Amino acid sequence: MSGAVPRAQLVRDATFAHVDPDGGVTGTRGSTPDGLFVRDARHLSHWRLTVDGSAPVVLSPVGPSGECVLTPEGTRDAPPAYTVSRQQAVAAGEFTDVLQLVSNSPDPLVAEVVITADADFADTFELRADERSYPKPGAERTVRRTDTGVEFDYRRADWHSRTVVSATPAPDSVRGEGPYELVWRVDLAPHGRAELRLSVAAHPHGGPQRVADRARGGEAELIDVSSDLGKTCAQGLADLDLLTISATGVDGEPVGIPAAGVPWFLTLFGRDSLLTSYFMLPYRPTLAAGTLSALAAAQGREYDSFRGEQPGRIVHETRRGELAHFGQVPYGRYYGTVDATPLFLVLLHAHYETTKDAALAARLEPHARSAVDWMLGDGGLREHGYLVYEPDPNGLVNQNWKDSAGAICFKDGTQADGPIAVSEAQGYAYDALRRTARLAADVWQDGAYARELDRLADELRTRFTRDFWLAEDEFPALALDGAGRQVDALASDAGHLLWSGILDEDRARRVGERLLEPDFFSGWAIRTLASGQRPYHPLSYHRGSAWPHDNAVIALGLARHGLGDELRRLAAGLVAAAAEHGDRLPEVLGGYARTDAARPVPYPHSCSPQAWAAATPWALRTALTTVGG
Repeated sequence: MSGAVPRAQLVRDATFAHVDPDGGVTGTRGSTPDGLFVRDARHLSHWRLTVDGSAPVVLSPVGPSGECVLTPEGTRDAPPAYTVSRQQAVAAGEFTDVLQLVSNSPDPLVAEVVITADADFADTFELRADERSYPKPGAERTVRRTDTGVEFDYRRADWHSRTVVSATPAPDSVRGEGPYELVWRVDLAPHGRAELRLSVAAHPHGGPQRVADRARGGEAELIDVSSDLGKTCAQGLADLDLLTISATGVDGEPVGIPAAGVPWFLTLFGRDSLLTSYFMLPYRPTLAAGTLSALAAAQGREYDSFRGEQPGRIVHETRRGELAHFGQVPYGRYYGTVDATPLFLVLLHAHYETTKDAALAARLEPHARSAVDWMLGDGGLREHGYLVYEPDPNGLVNQNWKDSAGAICFKDGTQADGPIAVSEAQGYAYDALRRTARLAADVWQDGAYARELDRLADELRTRFTRDFWLAEDEFPALALDGAGRQVDALASDAGHLLWSGILDEDRARRVGERLLEPDFFSGWAIRTLASGQRPYHPLSYHRGSAWPHDNAVIALGLARHGLGDELRRLAAGLVAAAAEHGDRLPEVLGGYARTDAARPVPYPHSCSPQAWAAATPWALRTALTTVGG
């Protein structure tokens, strides 16, 4: 990668590209792999431009619009003879690269332009930093030269993917044995220009990419971009449009849903898509409707221990890559989440409450009842009194939103053993029972079921207050472990309890005030773990970093309990952090205090754009409107 300039990221229609500042791709792996990605596969792993035998110098790196300016080497006394303007873009399964050579010379010139291309078809799970390798028996990759470029083909048993590179004008020659060089001899008239248009078409296994329907609401009219929050909302909305992908709904219909984020999560994610849709519900209810329908379509129907599937359980994530197809990873449809199921029920009622349209709630009644059955049965409410999960040896150790290993810990840093009951999931379950009771009474006309769900919610709230409240800290425990012990690390999960309503008013206000004290609130955002505790680390994924979406849920909880001063402080910190990132909130921030650094310290592996971070300013808008500020 050239200098210290970060790679550019282009994303649209379930397709994204990571390119170097000069628009190139080198086939890297690890935390930020480059290339063109479609359906969890890299369809372009090498893409390098040389002019007259050398890589041109970057004058202006690739920006969000995909444009950059390059030039051959030159000196003050012998400036470059021509300039290369480059415009790149992605659409559904396609990457385009338009090169314009502009002569700076009074004499005619001939420039040799070479694009070196290759496609390794690597699955995204192969590219991650864990350096795992996966056998691919019988895999075969072939290459065919065409009249307009080159075609890469990959087959393994019934799996077939292609990448087709074509150009206008056609290259004068194609040479090499991998990577392959497309070569042009370009004639430039004095102060003239010439254009090369290259197209990379990805043909993933399973057929062409389907473009998501981006039905617009009236939310754009609500954005006052003269305010910092308005600018952040505008950027968030633009990012959500880029992250909206097509999925299959419960009756086979195509629906638009928010994918979780890039580079790793450009797919349907239960928890992420649900919370994103909830944040956007007052402004773009079509996202919620699409997410609910897609998740109902993927709802668990049978028992499959490899994927964690259980009847009624809402899926954690879906994948369409090669390794998922052959069962080498469990994530084709992976159900290892404790919270997506109650959040599904929360969003279903919230959609009805917001839109006043009962059609979706009526249509998904069987799925909602099945989700309640899962919470009571396999989810653990009847047996354990709480929603619980066991660490998955094939998948995720922790199955709440803090799903990294070690995230659910005691104050001494010890990871809790299962079955684990995390605090925020109990709040979600409580809210889900209450909201589903309202659907049962108002939409399904089943008063007896409504009364039963309300009774279960009352009992859960009583148990939770008794078992989770840390008397010494006057704060909720992060979790209960398998022995019923309070997992006593002080964590941001407590703020979610304000949103769900499981805490009584007095405890909720105390928790809300506590979260804005300096060990929790960095000045930019509330940390996942309060500083000063042994396991705290400002650059740990879930043990000291600060997540905008986590803060958005807390903000909605602060608003619910009328904690306006705390809410305004929190919102101001988040908006200031966004302003330092071009008005875009990243997935996660370092937990360093604002007094220690003039700007938010980036978390090194943060995804951006990320859907629930993009929706966070809209949740802040809703919360601030609730408290009148």
